[in-house]
Amino acid sequence: MVCESWKTKLDTYLDDELPENEMHIFDAHVRSCPSCSADALMRVQMKRTIQVAGKRFTSSAEFRRQVQQSIALRPQRSLLPVWVFAATAVAVLAVGTLTLTYVQTRSGRDQVYSEIADLHVATLASSSPVDVISTDRHTVKPWFQGKIPFAFNLPELQNSEFSLLGGRMTYLDQTPGAHLIYDVRNHHISVFVFQDRSLAGRLDGNTLAQEKQPFNMETWSQQGLRYFVIGDASAADIASLAKMVKAAS
Repeated sequence: MVCESWKTKLDTYLDDELPENEMHIFDAHVRSCPSCSADALMRVQMKRTIQVAGKRFTSSAEFRRQVQQSIALRPQRSLLPVWVFAATAVAVLAVGTLTLTYVQTRSGRDQVYSEIADLHVATLASSSPVDVISTDRHTVKPWFQGKIPFAFNLPELQNSEFSLLGGRMTYLDQTPGAHLIYDVRNHHISVFVFQDRSLAGRLDGNTLAQEKQPFNMETWSQQGLRYFVIGDASAADIASLAKMVKAAS
């Protein structure tokens, strides 16, 4: 495949360990290649899931002591019936399945927030945050036609404090979406639009847990689309822009 040579360095790129000149080249390729963009996002999500899962359980001192004692005793090997090993294997598999289900269910909504925040930060940190640069919504909206499998409307910003900087394609759960960037009083705000069905099962209602998060955000579902408005602007500004987007949709 054409992108195989790129994907062999994808983990190094995501860990920011490539030389600076290669980072710029790789950044441009990932933003223009749907396959590598989806693969990069999948790997970021996997790393985040592993980090979250690793923090779910901390063993107690008593548990560690018991494990150390059991290892030190080194009991003699005994011949146990085959059914004992089979029952143990079934129990281990059952516990593993239940644990994984619990982690996925509990962290699903929080993980969506983290992924959206990662997309927001990564885009603003990029040397080219937008693919179509324009303050005119009538220029930005048509640019997405044929690039994403849905249409959406942009709000009229006249007589408001907001300005449109441009837009770019983005991916969440390997699903393409639109990413618009707005400006208000030197604060950048991202507006993400995805098909709602692509996030089925991961979101419940129109709210996300935002405790100890560095950004304000609003999210809602409207006419089959899922919207996210996120940024370090005030909650009032986020709410105001979200209201305008809702009205336009």
